[in-house]
Amino acid sequence: MPGLDLLLANLLQPIVLAFVLGAVAGFVRSELELPDAVIKLLSIYLLFSLGLTGGRELAQAEIGAVLPLLAITLLMTFAIPTAAYVVARRFGRFDVSNAAAIAAHYGSVSTATFFSAVAFAAAMGTPAEGYMAAMVALMEFGVVYSLALARFAMGRASGGVQPGALVLSVVRGRGILLLAGGMAIGALASDRQWQQIEPFYGDLFRGMLMLFLLEMGITAARQIRAFREVGAFMAAFGVVMPVVHGLAGVTLAHAVGLGTGAVFVFGAICASASFIDAPAACRASLPEANPGIYLTASLGVTLPFNLLVGLPLYYQYASWLAR
Repeated sequence: MPGLDLLLANLLQPIVLAFVLGAVAGFVRSELELPDAVIKLLSIYLLFSLGLTGGRELAQAEIGAVLPLLAITLLMTFAIPTAAYVVARRFGRFDVSNAAAIAAHYGSVSTATFFSAVAFAAAMGTPAEGYMAAMVALMEFGVVYSLALARFAMGRASGGVQPGALVLSVVRGRGILLLAGGMAIGALASDRQWQQIEPFYGDLFRGMLMLFLLEMGITAARQIRAFREVGAFMAAFGVVMPVVHGLAGVTLAHAVGLGTGAVFVFGAICASASFIDAPAACRASLPEANPGIYLTASLGVTLPFNLLVGLPLYYQYASWLAR
């Protein structure tokens, strides 16, 4: 499919249009907003749903087919935050705390981008395997690695938050807990048991995703108002780094023999930047870092870019490699 047609196909998807509608509401200061309790419920539902379906797929997959994917996921878990940290320090001239916070956000995964990539791959007729959710859970440990980088660089490895506490804080986060717990439940469920819950966790998924992205659009529009705090460097960083990470992820996934849908989704995972779990970890462990920098870049720049332009780009590259 030509690049322009692919871009239009993504823009005209209901899930992307829901995000655009939310962004419009945010820009015009509409009264539209979802209560915090509803947002939390949607997030829990989406993560748990992905965990359940991912566990079921993982239980049915051959170990030999999953091991290469696990290997490149571990590689990118460390490579992405390292690259983000070095670029932020050397070219952005940020201090250790802000550079590490940026690395934590870009080394972690945006569940909204992941949800959208899964839906996009299915809409294009190349659905990704459900066990890709396991890779999302694994890459969340990029946050721990980034914060450990900061402690080491500041020479405070013996003070403040200890490595064990950092790992525990990430494990306690709802992202890993729901994904990992959901995968365990999905893997243990029998066919008959799965059929009883599949209508709720399967058929309703895209509708719930639209509501979630509607709220993300509102929040992203509010963050863009703080664009001046990010500056030209972070604006460019929020676009260029996801493209580099995304194309690298697509290339690696293709090299280990994954199908087009899984190759594309893995690239989207690598290209995303967290704005839920990573901010909480950074606020607790790096209070001196400026949220106006890392949160505006990840939520106000990278998320809209990936949803509107990045996903078609990564999919087209994955399709080109598959020829």
